[in-house]
Amino acid sequence: MKASQLTGVFLDAATMGQDIDLELLNALPLDWISYPYTSPNEVLERSNNAQVIITNKVKLDASVLSQLPDLKLICVAATGMDNIDLIAADAHGVVVKNAKNYAGNSVAQLVISLMLELVNNTSKYSQRVQQGYWSKSKSFCLLDFPISELTNKTLGLIGYGTLAKSVEKIAAAFDMNVIISDHKDANTVREGRVSFDEVLKTSDVISIHCPLTAKTTNLISAAELNLMKSNAVIINTARGGIINEADLIEALQQNKILGAAVDVLTVEPPTADHLMLNTPLDNLIITPHIAWASVEARQRLLQQVCDNITEHFAL
Repeated sequence: MKASQLTGVFLDAATMGQDIDLELLNALPLDWISYPYTSPNEVLERSNNAQVIITNKVKLDASVLSQLPDLKLICVAATGMDNIDLIAADAHGVVVKNAKNYAGNSVAQLVISLMLELVNNTSKYSQRVQQGYWSKSKSFCLLDFPISELTNKTLGLIGYGTLAKSVEKIAAAFDMNVIISDHKDANTVREGRVSFDEVLKTSDVISIHCPLTAKTTNLISAAELNLMKSNAVIINTARGGIINEADLIEALQQNKILGAAVDVLTVEPPTADHLMLNTPLDNLIITPHIAWASVEARQRLLQQVCDNITEHFAL
């Protein structure tokens, strides 16, 4: 197919933000239509006649794919491809390409910042100052919340791809002891790994970096949280659903663990009455799925999407 005949649609371009250079995409020899967002009932109409679809989170299921005979390539503007029916795509001869290893620095930066917040309580101290506590203090400083050092603490990594390795690199600068979890159901522990339960029992900080699959859904539930040390914290920047949210809330309420930070929830965006948003806890930090989203990471992501299109059609 000639480049002049190619048409493409970006179904949720607004998910890339407004502060990156989209000229990379516009420079490709395709006729593009970009939509900020696309609802499920708009997918088929907007994708009709397109040879290329770019989607970040818009779902393309078997029903939709069966009605798009012109479609040749789906570019996922993310690493996770759980929004695409890969079996149906393959059956219809549609190639699916994702982006890889573009967000390591961005994810690691947020993980470390969340880690530091959990052990330094910086935001809580800032609030105290704004509330006038420091001005009323008889001492030159406030010591209302504990502050602990990361040096010599144990960081347990669950999942050990590019993102986890980026976190490990920074943790080394704090002289942390890093251990890597083997699979939960592993019969033997691989060299250089530690058993899943041992990671839970011995880590001061646990950072999750595995994909969401049938095996990792509710990977961390009540039983696993009960294995953790009472002064340990857990951070999830991977996918909502890996930690059972109700069990996490209970563990935090009962001080079974010191704290938690999550950048992902099972439903995104969450409903206004979402459990995690409506349970007041001062030992829980929730950020809105921003670990991947540095300007630099999003620019690298767009570059990969463009490269995937160029390579597929030999443009």
